[in-house]
Amino acid sequence: MPSLLLSATELSRGFDRGPLFEHLHLEVFSGERIGLVGPNGCGKTTLLKTLAGLEEPDRGSVNRHAGARVAMLEQVPRFSPGTTLREEARSALEELLAAQTELEQVATQLAHLTDETQRKTLEARYDRLHEQLAHNDAFTVEHRVEGILHGLGFPDGDLDRAVDTFSGGQKNRLLLARLLLAAPDVMLLDEPTNHLDIATVNWLESYLLGQPQGMLLISHDRAFLDRVATRIIEIGPRGLESYPGNFTHYWRLRRERHEMALKAYEKQQEEIERQEDYIRRVNYGQLHKQAASRQKQLDKLERLDRPVLHEGPRIRFGEAGHTGETVLEAVNLSKKYSTPLFTRLSFQIRRGSRIGIVGPNGCGKSTLLKILLGHEQADSGEVRTGAHVKVGYYDQQLACLPAGKTLADAVRPPDQPTYPEQRVRDLLGAFGLEGAQVHQKVDELSGGEKSRVAMAALAARDINTLVLDEPTNHLDLWACDSLEEALRGFPGTVLVVSHDRWFLNRVTDMLIVFDGKGDVEVVHGNWDLYERLVASRTAAAQEKDERKAAARSASTPAPAALNAGNGAAEPSKRKRKYPFRKVTDIEADIDRYEEQKLDLEAALEDPETYRDGRKALEVQEKLADAQEKLVQLYDHWEEAMELNPKT
Repeated sequence: MPSLLLSATELSRGFDRGPLFEHLHLEVFSGERIGLVGPNGCGKTTLLKTLAGLEEPDRGSVNRHAGARVAMLEQVPRFSPGTTLREEARSALEELLAAQTELEQVATQLAHLTDETQRKTLEARYDRLHEQLAHNDAFTVEHRVEGILHGLGFPDGDLDRAVDTFSGGQKNRLLLARLLLAAPDVMLLDEPTNHLDIATVNWLESYLLGQPQGMLLISHDRAFLDRVATRIIEIGPRGLESYPGNFTHYWRLRRERHEMALKAYEKQQEEIERQEDYIRRVNYGQLHKQAASRQKQLDKLERLDRPVLHEGPRIRFGEAGHTGETVLEAVNLSKKYSTPLFTRLSFQIRRGSRIGIVGPNGCGKSTLLKILLGHEQADSGEVRTGAHVKVGYYDQQLACLPAGKTLADAVRPPDQPTYPEQRVRDLLGAFGLEGAQVHQKVDELSGGEKSRVAMAALAARDINTLVLDEPTNHLDLWACDSLEEALRGFPGTVLVVSHDRWFLNRVTDMLIVFDGKGDVEVVHGNWDLYERLVASRTAAAQEKDERKAAARSASTPAPAALNAGNGAAEPSKRKRKYPFRKVTDIEADIDRYEEQKLDLEAALEDPETYRDGRKALEVQEKLADAQEKLVQLYDHWEEAMELNPKT
C-alpha cells in the first residue's frame, strides 16, 4: 500500500501584487509521480519551495509524514571550490559515506577488543550500521555515482575534472545528479529536463520510472510528462485540480470537464432566467406568495461561476508568398571545429515541407542552421536558395529583439515605418500581449513574453519560410500548443531546431538527425516514426550479435568431440528463425520493397502530399512498414545464405 509522505493544508502564498495561490490542499504518496502544470507566473515554483520548506506560507501548513525526507532540485549551482565532478556527486551521499566510515571503525575496534563487556554494544552498533548500508545499497556507491553521471551525459573523462571548468548547463545536470543520488522520500523537480538532450531525457524517464519515491514534477516537456506522470495537477485561479493518468489523458479530460461545467452553468442560468421571469410576471398578482417563495429559493441558490478554460494566445503567421519548388538545398556540406560536426551532408527542402533538426547538445544543429541562412560559412560544399525565398529567423538567444525599444517598435517591420499602429496592436494581441504592454520596453519582459514578441515580429513581415531555433524553450504548455497549430496552418515552409518531441511529432514531416559523432541521417517522418525505425534496427542488430555469438560457441568443439572419430568436429549450424525460402525469392522481395521505399520517399518530398494531412500520415506509416520489412528480409536473406543447401 502506498504511504502518505507529504501533505499541505489551506496553503496560501502571495506577494505585493496579490495572491499566487490560496487555500490549497495537496497529498503526495509513495510511488506517485505528479506533474504540476499551469501558466507561467501562476506560482508553481513558489509552491514547490514552500513544500520543501525553503519559503514560509502566508497561511496553512506543510506536514511531512513518517519522517519523510523532502528535497527540491536546486536552480542555482553552488559548489565547493576545487572539487571534482565525482566528489560533488558523492557529496549527496554524505550520510551513507559517514555510516560506511563508522562501520569500518567499529569493525577495527571489534578486531582489537579486549574488554568483552563492550563487545555486545559494538556488535549491535555494527549490525545496525550494516543493515542501514545494505538497505540503501551503500556498498555499491561508486557504481551508483558513475551510473547516474553517465546517464546524465558525463563521459568517464569528465568525472575527475574540476567542477568550475564546466558550463552552466553541465552544472545544472550535476545538481540533478546530486538529487537523484540523495534519493529523498519526496523529490520536488522543477524543470528537470532543462539542459538535457533527447537521449538524456530518455534515460531520465527510464530512471524515474524505476524509483519508489513520491515526486512532484514541474515541466513544459509534454512527452516527458506523458511517459513519467501518474497524475497531473493543474494550478489555476480556483486552486488545484487533479487529473488521473498522464499528460495525454489530462489534456483530453480538462476539455471534457470544461464542457460539462459549461453545460451545468448554462443550464443553471436558463433555470434562473425562467424563475426570474415567473417572479416578474406574478409578483403583483394573486400568486405573489409563490413568487416570494421562489425568490427565497433563488437567494439561497449556490450559483455557479462561468467556467474558464485557460488557452494559449491566438498565434497566426501571415499568408506566405509563392516560392520555387526547392526552397533550400544543401550540397556536400562539411563543417568541423575540434572534431567534425558533419561531412558531405546533402538534402533538399521542398516548398511547404516542415523539417526538424534534432540531435545532442553541441552536435552542430544551430551551426547547420546558420550555414543554411548564410550567417556562417561551411568548410566545403554549398547552399542553394530557391527563387523568391523570404526567410524569417527566430534566434533562441532572442538577439533579434532590439534592446531598449517598446514592443510596438520591436514588432513593426524596420523597412515599413508607416506600418499601421492598429495592425501592430492586433498582432501583439494575437500573441497574448495586450493593452499597456504595447508600450513596455522589451528589456522588461520575461523570457516567454520576449519569445512571443519575436514571433509577432516574424508574423508582421512578408516571409514564406520560417527558420526557428528552439522556439518552445520559453513557452508554457498552452503557448506551445498554439504555436504548433499556427505552424500547421502556415502555408509556407518551416525549418526548426528542437528537442521537444511532442512538438516534433505534431509539426514535422522530415527530420535531419545528428548522432553527435559526426553522422547525420535524413528521415522522412516525425519523431515517433524515427524512434520506431531505431528500435527496429537495434532489435535486428542485437539478434544478429546473438546469432554470431551462438555460432562462435557452436563452432568451438567440446574436448570429447575432438577425441571422437578422426579427432575433427563439425561446427554446429544456427537454428532457423524463418521458414525455408529460396535465396532468389527473398532477393526478389527485397528488390520490390526497396523500390516501394524509393517511391514513398519521393512522395514525402512532394509538397502535394502534405495538402492532405491524412494522406501524408498514411505515406509516412507505409514507409516505416517498408523499412521494417526490409530489415527482416535482409535478416532472412543472411540466414538463407548460411543454411540453405548449396545447389
